[in-house]
Amino acid sequence: MSHRKLLALYNFGIHVAPYDSPAVEGFRLREGLNFEAAARAEGFLGRSGYAGEDGPEAWGEQVFPRYLEGTGFTSAPSSLSLWRDVESLMAFSYSGVHADALKHARHWNIRQTWPPLVLWWVEAGSRPNWQHGVDRLHHLADCGPTAEAFTFKTPFDSQGKPMVIDRAAVKAIAARNAQGQAELLTVISQLKV
Repeated sequence: MSHRKLLALYNFGIHVAPYDSPAVEGFRLREGLNFEAAARAEGFLGRSGYAGEDGPEAWGEQVFPRYLEGTGFTSAPSSLSLWRDVESLMAFSYSGVHADALKHARHWNIRQTWPPLVLWWVEAGSRPNWQHGVDRLHHLADCGPTAEAFTFKTPFDSQGKPMVIDRAAVKAIAARNAQGQAELLTVISQLKV
């Protein structure tokens, strides 16, 4: 009997200025809309909240990768979430509301010398914590993509084998997601970068 696995995502960046500064206002304005778009996205199963903030429960104490050291920041934009599969996460990430944020990210974040995200599989019923995400990101940076820590560019299936992403499925999911994001996209089109 096979156990179902879920796809975990951890991403991490460093802003060009403090979170509350005008330089990253475009990010702040879009952040809640991105969370809402994810919640409406096909294949989204949940995300960690942040301790002390309204929203979902935090999945453990938030920690950060080694890349934050020496920046003068004590925290940085990062997220931790669970998805049904690679295709549903890819459909959310590269279309609609989130694609708009990616398009403008260079205005808000420093150029990365590390992988911006890491993917890995977890057993259904278990939940990753922030330390797991950081450890997987370090593993990816140090060892390259493996079944333990990978990216969309070099994905692995839930059995640990290299996989080919079903692009037709990604496109179909993105089209279905677009219907639920219409009014969010209207709001975003009026926001400053």
